[in-house]
Amino acid sequence: MKVGIVGYGRFGAVLHRLLKDDFEVVVYSKEMPTHVQAHIRLAKNVQELYESDTVFYAVPIESFEKVIASHRKYFEPRHTLIDVLSVKMHPEKIFRKYIKGTGAQAILTHPMFGPDSSKEGFTGLPIILDKCIAETRVYESWKNFFSSKGLHVVEMSAREHDKIAASSQGLTHFVGRLMESYGLKSSSIDSLGTKKLLEIKEQTCNDTWQLFTNLQHYNPFTKKMRIKLGERYDKLYNKLLPKAVDPKHVTFGIQGGIGSFNEKAIRYYIEQAGTENFKIKYLFTSENVLRALHAGEIDRGQFAIHNSLGGTVYESINAMAKYKFKIIDQFSIKIQHALMIRKDVDLREITTVMSHPQTFAQCKVTLAQKYPDLQQKAGTGELIDHAKVAKLLGENKLPKNVAVMGSSTLADLFDLTVVEDNLQDAKENYTSFLHVVRPHSPSPAFKISKDEG
Repeated sequence: MKVGIVGYGRFGAVLHRLLKDDFEVVVYSKEMPTHVQAHIRLAKNVQELYESDTVFYAVPIESFEKVIASHRKYFEPRHTLIDVLSVKMHPEKIFRKYIKGTGAQAILTHPMFGPDSSKEGFTGLPIILDKCIAETRVYESWKNFFSSKGLHVVEMSAREHDKIAASSQGLTHFVGRLMESYGLKSSSIDSLGTKKLLEIKEQTCNDTWQLFTNLQHYNPFTKKMRIKLGERYDKLYNKLLPKAVDPKHVTFGIQGGIGSFNEKAIRYYIEQAGTENFKIKYLFTSENVLRALHAGEIDRGQFAIHNSLGGTVYESINAMAKYKFKIIDQFSIKIQHALMIRKDVDLREITTVMSHPQTFAQCKVTLAQKYPDLQQKAGTGELIDHAKVAKLLGENKLPKNVAVMGSSTLADLFDLTVVEDNLQDAKENYTSFLHVVRPHSPSPAFKISKDEG
């Protein structure tokens, strides 16, 4: 019997090794290593390939439909077409779509081995078979051949295969790539388990990135596997975190520093909730808050999310996109902005006012009218917090020509002079804050959603 193989990649070579002693094998491949061409028979063109009775397709999963569609004109009733893809529902659909009307037959297979695992031979290695569109006689013939080579034949439907494979092969390849991304390396104290992980990494990463992505995209069940894996990771990760950073206190982490509107908001919240034992960590940015919450360094986090004048607090939106958390409350407080400078500086020396972007958005009209010559500058990193700016300004760690805008409380805290208060563009100026906990944390016993007038 003449057998053709389409594709001579890593598995195409394995397939050739499996078939060459029992059949007259011809290979058709657009890419063929020069050093192996002398050892195999090459088909000059596609037409010559289909002089074979049976054709195996060892092509990338994503290329399979294109190959079958372009070869369809050569299909005849005498042909048996066999795929060796790592997914099965996809080739089944393609075969049924393009074989119809040609009289050709098709068998689905998935050899559960590769170049590395078959180096020592094929005995005992599993191969999945699905009869698909084949006569019993033809199907049994190939089933017997695979058994004769020592392979362990497992018969199952394409759907059953993909469902099981998603949580076996798909999961294994995902974990292998994850270990590669993590940077797992051998060490002098590796346990047996670590060595097994390293084996998985090496084995899966020897395959192409194309195979990995195809396994994940062309098996309809792998998406559920990845979602489940992520959910179980989050649950396990959170189990390792303490229920409370300090069992005697509730530890709050807030976006601002001492004297910030965030501190005003958290103290209002704590008073309304009647919380007696608490600690406040001043974390200055929304990202710091959510990172600390994720790391188990705080019990609850607070950050601003919206202002009635300035709109969305984009700093918080950007941070929220990076972390998982649960919102337990939202509340608002009234905001008033003051312009402050160092006591040893005259207002005429000030060239720049530094604060949070929301401050400038809330005072846009007033600043344009009263202080049009002042350059508005938002700090980076922790300096985005106006309380941090005020602290450094009071400690002479910022240029003296810089002013700060925020709560007038900062002037008393850091020995600054209030040039003018109530610079917000509207008297009724409210900022909304979110209170958040880790995704699997139990909801607190209290909830408030009041506005401070």
